[in-house]
Amino acid sequence: MQTLARRTMAYAASIVQPGMPLKELCARCDEFMLANGADSFWYWGIGTFAFSGEQTAKSVSGRGYEIPDAVIRENDIITLDLSPQKDRIWGDFARTLIIEDGKVTDDGTAETGHEAIQNDEWYDGLQTEDLLHESMLQFVTPDTTFEELAAYINSLILQLGYLNLDFKGNLGHSIEKDSAARIYIEPGNSRKLSEVTAFTFEPHIALPGSVYGFKKENIYSFASGELVEL
Repeated sequence: MQTLARRTMAYAASIVQPGMPLKELCARCDEFMLANGADSFWYWGIGTFAFSGEQTAKSVSGRGYEIPDAVIRENDIITLDLSPQKDRIWGDFARTLIIEDGKVTDDGTAETGHEAIQNDEWYDGLQTEDLLHESMLQFVTPDTTFEELAAYINSLILQLGYLNLDFKGNLGHSIEKDSAARIYIEPGNSRKLSEVTAFTFEPHIALPGSVYGFKKENIYSFASGELVEL
């Protein structure tokens, strides 16, 4: 399902254009996932959890989420969080798409930087997301607890001049077959990361006072004692 989520993000980047309602983008992503292997969506029945423009700094629960009545602009930023599942096996993948002069200049998946982005704040935001993921991979060992990772990353976010926007203050969660069974990367969770099958890492950040938020989410798991991206 994670492979399908990646494919769906690439599909979204290929079809998004100025003038497209955000609701249409979400609907087409949902249709793509269902047509290519997903049987449902594990996060409150939402396949594509999306915001654009000045709403990207919003953080809300999926319980009451409704796709905003937004229209994609010539210069825009879009956060997409995809939640396909099949036979209760989850995908969970989020990226930030950047549109400038009517074209996607970054789909959030660049491995070597985001140099095509012209807007400095958007460029810096995506670079910072990459740095947080790289720092997490360097920090985590099989003995690291959820709360130790939360403390380290939340401190790093502040050092880098950003805020953690998550409405619950967490940075990710365990991958389960029942969404109610998730445990979180948050203070007070003394479980080891290696005790769960896999977990997400998904910092949602913004500069203080800014209306633009950035997301990047992968699933990680331990293989022979080493943390790897799934």
